[in-house]
Amino acid sequence: MTDTGLSWGDSDEMSAFETLMWRAEADPALRSTMVALTVLDTAPDWPRLVAAHEWATRMVPRFRDRVVEPPLGLGTPMWAPDPDFDLSRHLQHFSLPEGDGWPEVLAAAEHLATSPFDRQRPPWEALLIEGLPDGKAAYLLKLHHVTTDGLGSVALLSGLLNRHRETDPEKPQPLPPIGEGPGPWSALGRQIRHDAEALASVPTHVLRAAGAALRDPIAKARDAVAFGMSAIRVIGDPGAAASPLLATRGPDWRFVALDLPFKPFRAAAKAGGGSINDAYVAALLGGFRRYHEAMGVPAEEIRMAIPVSLRGADDEGGGNKIASLRLAGRISEKDPAARMRQVAGDVARGRAEPAADDIGLMSPVLARLPGSAIAAVAGSVTKGNDLQASNVPGIREEVFLAGARVEQMYPYAPRPGCAAMITMLTHGDTCCVGANIDPAAITDRDLFGQCLVEGFAEVLALGGEAPTPTLRG
Repeated sequence: MTDTGLSWGDSDEMSAFETLMWRAEADPALRSTMVALTVLDTAPDWPRLVAAHEWATRMVPRFRDRVVEPPLGLGTPMWAPDPDFDLSRHLQHFSLPEGDGWPEVLAAAEHLATSPFDRQRPPWEALLIEGLPDGKAAYLLKLHHVTTDGLGSVALLSGLLNRHRETDPEKPQPLPPIGEGPGPWSALGRQIRHDAEALASVPTHVLRAAGAALRDPIAKARDAVAFGMSAIRVIGDPGAAASPLLATRGPDWRFVALDLPFKPFRAAAKAGGGSINDAYVAALLGGFRRYHEAMGVPAEEIRMAIPVSLRGADDEGGGNKIASLRLAGRISEKDPAARMRQVAGDVARGRAEPAADDIGLMSPVLARLPGSAIAAVAGSVTKGNDLQASNVPGIREEVFLAGARVEQMYPYAPRPGCAAMITMLTHGDTCCVGANIDPAAITDRDLFGQCLVEGFAEVLALGGEAPTPTLRG
């Protein structure tokens, strides 16, 4: 953080992967919306909250940027200041009727998440919900995934949230951005220049590759074949049969929230000989096994995918730096420690693949296709997954929003046609789990939530101390 703002989301051009996410929404099932549901210990003062958002849009100008598409979608979308930016179009609030509580908050979060963005305005919205029991409040922040990935969103919130209830009079006060930035034709012109530069560099790359091949043709051929086989393994079928119980897909999103204490969960992971991520995925697989059994359709395995961060220490906070591992989730294994070992081995093998960055491999080519074609290709991969699971390290220190302390923060990531997208974010001493499920695939939300609780309790028991996870509802 400096006097000129927070170093976050400074690039004015989308990456190929971000272009895919933006245009794949030609299929509503592939909407790329992220929602953070934050529980506050008290309702913040509304004028102070408005002022905090106005300050945040100056600290992070990306919040005042809209997406500019080149004519006919022929180039890469760009970010440019919205000349008509109006904070009131992005920040709203309401109070729950007396007697309402957590179910109504989840319903509001679902509605917010599935409402399409106005593509002529910056792709974010925020909603304050007052009137929760015990004087608490909920704050919902909705971002389009093209702005950032999970780690980037944590970096954003960490940079903007206060460390004290009181206002900091010494915090930087950068001026709002000025100018309108590039228009559609400017975006197309930049793409033409980039393509020309890329074509001009082809002969040099070809000569270098040819020289290397001539020096050791057998080794280069072997490397090419190995990479090709790796790409087939990474992009292709993970080798698991899709669950017949979860086969139906629909456009709706339903949310489940649960939390558990971080320290006992970390101890359980250590006792089981794995990482927190291994324990997390093993707990989810245990929950899926229980749900299948309770529904009378036991299964051996499910198809799953795990996002993997490619973000380096020097990468800026915004943007997306992720790859995806597609795995066979063996839910029939009843021993949680054995499941942890299976998960650890599968993830290690996936990370070791030369073509592990499947998104990076396909994105530059797919990004040039029309939105409907992108949706068809991307959907053919993601809709085949029964589960996508993500684990994001969160903010461990105490933070405040306009004077209200953040108690929990439940993450809801996009569900790109799969049966469930489940994310865990560690906030303070609590692991907050947000499950975004397809009600057409997982037809009994209450039962599924209870099965997840039992899956986590099973893993927690490995550490000796076995606190019961809390299902919010």
